[in-house]
Amino acid sequence: MLRKLACAALLTAAASPMAAQSNPKAPSIRIDFTQEKLPNGLTVIYSLDRSTPVVAVEVMYNVGSKNEQVGRTGFAHLFEHVMFKGSRNVADGQHWSLLEKAGGRAGSDINGTTWTDRTNYFEQVPSNYLELALWLESDRMGTLTETLTKEKLDNQREVVKNERRQSIDNQPYGSWFEKMFWYSFPENHPYRHAVIGSMDDLNAASVDDVISFFKTYYAPNNAVLVIAGDFDPAEAKALVRKHFGDIPRGPAVPALRNVPVPKVIGKAEREVIQDPNAPAPVVYIGYRVPTARGVDGAAVSLLGTALAGDRATPFYKDLVREKQTAVSVSAFNFGLIDGADLLIFQIRGKASSNPDSLEAALLSEIDKASSMITNDLLEQAKASSRFAFINGLQTTGGFGGRADALAENYTYYGDANEVNSILSNINAVTVAKLKSLIAERLVPTNRVSLVYVPAKKAATTGDK
Repeated sequence: MLRKLACAALLTAAASPMAAQSNPKAPSIRIDFTQEKLPNGLTVIYSLDRSTPVVAVEVMYNVGSKNEQVGRTGFAHLFEHVMFKGSRNVADGQHWSLLEKAGGRAGSDINGTTWTDRTNYFEQVPSNYLELALWLESDRMGTLTETLTKEKLDNQREVVKNERRQSIDNQPYGSWFEKMFWYSFPENHPYRHAVIGSMDDLNAASVDDVISFFKTYYAPNNAVLVIAGDFDPAEAKALVRKHFGDIPRGPAVPALRNVPVPKVIGKAEREVIQDPNAPAPVVYIGYRVPTARGVDGAAVSLLGTALAGDRATPFYKDLVREKQTAVSVSAFNFGLIDGADLLIFQIRGKASSNPDSLEAALLSEIDKASSMITNDLLEQAKASSRFAFINGLQTTGGFGGRADALAENYTYYGDANEVNSILSNINAVTVAKLKSLIAERLVPTNRVSLVYVPAKKAATTGDK
């Protein structure tokens, strides 16, 4: 409860001028922080909150799958695993055990994640263990390659390959993400390949390849360190200098491959996938849309939320409740920041549903989308989006918490203060903007359709 009250205290009754034009009662928010940069290029952000005796530490590296080279994909995600396998002063497995003994929880409070646009590592611990968290993060930033052997690499390579089998190759509908990106972006585009990488590329990775990737991207000058929660500012700054100050700056980071894409894909792409693991037909329909970093980023997110973000939206009411064509329907965007983003609609049928009819029903809803957009529907979507954002900030660390929000906004925008513009950006979106997006982007020449059809598994022979 204390954490909820602390977050509520950040909200003010007065909206920004732009928000007031849409909804005078819409809240605004401010996360206070200070920032500095060490001589080695490491940006450090401090955000004080004494409501609970915990502190979150997050290191976000400005590297994701988009930074990988053709033929060497999956490195960013591979390091998500390798980073927990020990460094000069931390034995294999000790990172987890030390933090768990200090009161952290694996998965929710301690973890690492990889995405197209960034990689992050975080831990939340009782305030008196701040130095432990900083020491652990600094040791792997500065010395991980000293203990990276072929045996360790081979071990984690197999772990990632098994993860790929479980999440993509042998999972119902598991290939949809990879296929959607492949159809939506041209050859050599940074977003075209899967975050997890390909089996061939994972097999081809050498120790030298991996070490070179680490030294380029996992350096202080390509990272932001966030400390959020209950801590003494002067002590925290001294500890940061003690543990991170001597880590050498890395080389200049290569420029991202520049592969411009037009507003629309240029044609309708469609694939029917016979999926032996699928219990029922599912259809994914994707559209190329403006980036999350662009001026229309908030509008893209609100469009998906308004049309099919939950059970109160028109797509759900029509397809699930009234016509009973589907058992579920949803919409979301990925939040990609370079070149273009993707807006995805998903519809799931019953086991007996006809896949083509399911696809046609969803396309019919999309064709009528503009007529569905009203001011009331938009305000409903805005309220949902504001709640999701503010609810995430009720946590200090972890997924979507305050440390994560500050780190991500610094990494994406070069300015952590962008986090304080999120609500005003949401509030400023208009019905006209959503209708314009629909007319420009939700068109057949900008569409990728993936139709998953349950397929019978091949019969196996053997004794009865």
